[in-house]
Amino acid sequence: MSDKPPKSGARLLGSGRGVSYSTSPLLASKTPPWRSRFVVALVGLAFAGLLGRAVYVQVLHADFFQKQGEARYAHTLELPASRGRINDRSGQVLAASVAVPSIWAIPKEVDADPDKRRQLAQALGLSNKELTAKLNPEARFVWLKRLSDDDTAARVKALKLKGVFQDREYRRKYPEGEAAAHVVGFTNVEDRGQEGIELAFQKELQGRDGSRSVVRDRLGRVVEDIGDIVPAANGRDVDLSVDSKVQFFAYQRIRDAVAAHKAKAGSVVVLDVQSGEVLALSNFPSYDPGNRQNLSGEQLRNRALTDVFEPGSTMKPFIAGLAMETHRVRPDTLVDTGNGRYPFHGAVISDTKAHGVITVHEVIQMSSNIGTTKLAMQMPAREMHEMFTAIGLGQRPQISFPGAVSGKLRPYKTWRPIEQATMSYGYGLSASLFQLARAYTVFARDGEIIPVSMLRQPHDHPVAGIRVFSPEVARDVRRMLQDAAGPAGTARLAQVPGYSVGGKSGTAHKQEGRGYTNKYRSWFVGVAPINNPRIVVAVMVDEPSTGVYYGGAVAGPVFSQVTAQTLRLLGVQPDLDVKSQIVANQKAAPVEESF
Repeated sequence: MSDKPPKSGARLLGSGRGVSYSTSPLLASKTPPWRSRFVVALVGLAFAGLLGRAVYVQVLHADFFQKQGEARYAHTLELPASRGRINDRSGQVLAASVAVPSIWAIPKEVDADPDKRRQLAQALGLSNKELTAKLNPEARFVWLKRLSDDDTAARVKALKLKGVFQDREYRRKYPEGEAAAHVVGFTNVEDRGQEGIELAFQKELQGRDGSRSVVRDRLGRVVEDIGDIVPAANGRDVDLSVDSKVQFFAYQRIRDAVAAHKAKAGSVVVLDVQSGEVLALSNFPSYDPGNRQNLSGEQLRNRALTDVFEPGSTMKPFIAGLAMETHRVRPDTLVDTGNGRYPFHGAVISDTKAHGVITVHEVIQMSSNIGTTKLAMQMPAREMHEMFTAIGLGQRPQISFPGAVSGKLRPYKTWRPIEQATMSYGYGLSASLFQLARAYTVFARDGEIIPVSMLRQPHDHPVAGIRVFSPEVARDVRRMLQDAAGPAGTARLAQVPGYSVGGKSGTAHKQEGRGYTNKYRSWFVGVAPINNPRIVVAVMVDEPSTGVYYGGAVAGPVFSQVTAQTLRLLGVQPDLDVKSQIVANQKAAPVEESF
């Protein structure tokens, strides 16, 4: 083995020394120039791409990416405005908003095993299938249960589920329930009015929502406010003319009358003739505005405003008033009604019995169709039409309330003689109960028709009206109405202990298609007290089916009860001796009215 040392720059394999790289053929070869240029170009392109991307993100689309970033941590919370309250004339709350929990989720963040999901579904009152459909992973947000209750919210919170949250929203409460349902109406889940005053005054009641921008952590907790808070502006309260006590009592009485006569429906309207305020507007059937599941159109209809019918005998006092206003007759003018049957232009007009020769006063007291026809045919059709128009027939009531209808009143030029005759006792035209109630303010206000309102009015002085009849004629008609509702009239059951009243009953066959059926509507409209009227009360019962259908017998007692209660609540002093009234009623015999 040689003792010579190895040449410099070289190392032996297997020894601890390496090979000289300077003599490596691979490393000793020259690098092509294009390769270094290519590497430098790649590095330059990468920097250019990063620079372009930075310009794209930071300059060209900065707003978009800012919003995308904020969406991950910043949220805008709505600060809902509290809807205004609806109050009655004395400040009693008819509708108010209360804060209740609403439960929502971010589906992709909901982390729950099948057992937890089942418990969540039970707490929410949902089936597993319904909950699965709500928690669709594609949705960014979903309401699990809006306007819930505290018990449900507590059960959900106890589950401590990630991705399930709660907020507070406002829900409407209606303390008077069914009694005031057709007055106040209701709102939908978005707190927007759908019926009644809630709909009519939506703009005033709704207010304006505010907002609050916050930063939320991954658990949905608010950790910081960002930006300015926009406060909510609560809605304005609406003060109605309705008296909740009168409203409730009227509702009870019409509900009981519908049940007693096995009727289809009923309505009551009470007006204050000094201010024109609506004190009550009640209908049955009704509904609970706070629980509207399985509602039908029959329950929702505000019949006093939406249902029209032929007003029948309630039109007779207006014909007598017009005949006296035009000086064609006086209250004591005699009218020959014959034997109760009057052939007229191919038809026969009849009364329930023969009255013979009676005065104009007795025509109204005994509700004679024949007598009213003979009064009407003394005047041109144009005069009747103008008078009907003056008292509001054929026109939509000017009232801040949805659904009010105009009824039917054909142009007088199209009237045939037989049509003019039948219109004089309420057939061939139609009106709502509300229109009839307002029309009778003509007699209560000494010949003036007054505007009516659902809103509380100042009581500094009586509301101004439009004159239709002279005060003398109006007082004469009031005396006729007093006798019509008296012991010898057609509606003695409408009398009120302690108070003088006057009014007119009506009974009409219901029209279906082109003919009339054996179904009836019964009503009574009257004023009280008779010498110094304070209220007008109108009552309608639809399709009484127990065999009693005359307005005086069906609607008269409801008028009596509602009038008595209302006058007492208004503090009106009695003007009659109760004992003498009772004696007079015991001696009187019932009188049937003509249709």
